[in-house]
Amino acid sequence: MDLFSLDRKVAIVTGACGLLGTHHCVALAEAGANVVVADLDEAAAQKVAAGLGEGHLAIGLDVTCRESLEAAKLRILEAFGRIDVLVNNAAINDMFENPLLAGRQSMFEHYPLEMWDRSWKVNVSGVFLCSQVLGGIMAERGGGSIINIASTYGMVAPDQSIYKNEAGEQTFYKSPAYPVTKSAVIGFTKFLASYWGPRQVRVNTLSPGGVENQQDVFFKTNYSRKTLLGRMANPSDYKGAIVFLASDASAYMTGANLVVDGGWTTI
Repeated sequence: MDLFSLDRKVAIVTGACGLLGTHHCVALAEAGANVVVADLDEAAAQKVAAGLGEGHLAIGLDVTCRESLEAAKLRILEAFGRIDVLVNNAAINDMFENPLLAGRQSMFEHYPLEMWDRSWKVNVSGVFLCSQVLGGIMAERGGGSIINIASTYGMVAPDQSIYKNEAGEQTFYKSPAYPVTKSAVIGFTKFLASYWGPRQVRVNTLSPGGVENQQDVFFKTNYSRKTLLGRMANPSDYKGAIVFLASDASAYMTGANLVVDGGWTTI
């Protein structure tokens, strides 16, 4: 079990106050890491860090702003002197304010360019910048693990039928930005793994499946039918994968995409 230990390791999680980000922080802390809880909402980050116990740090962080990342880097190095693990978790998944209009607004024919640009800036450029500024510390030192969070929708096209309700009405379309940006994250992982391989920085992708989070019953039913395990994921289902990729248990693994989706992409 020593292979899975993160004792004396420093791990930063971006988008740390989201549904999965919080569980990533808990998993890393339970494995022994000093966790940097990084989120746009610093007050929320402080609450998450306090819940982890002693030895953790909360930081307000904008992944799209180099100045914010440089300031965060200095704070982390002042507090811990090193960075060993970077989890690029921050991302945008489209939300439409008016559910009655979501069906039309999410259609490709009507999808706003502004939403496309914003998703690209956070989901792809944010991963690029975090890796450049924070991952660069690992490359200089000669070791570390970067975990980029993608999605099954970075691998396969969205199944639009799962967004139809019991009456057969299309309540929503999975819009293009999320699948395309998550596909780009997988491609960026391969590039960076190749580029920093000689410096012993491992770069891998975790592609999770859909997480149950108070969705409509029809959606949960439709989604679950497409998985081999017959259910959506619990947020805690990814804790083991995060620790595995962060630790020496995956010491010979880089450039890979670890798919944890209940069998969604199998058939």
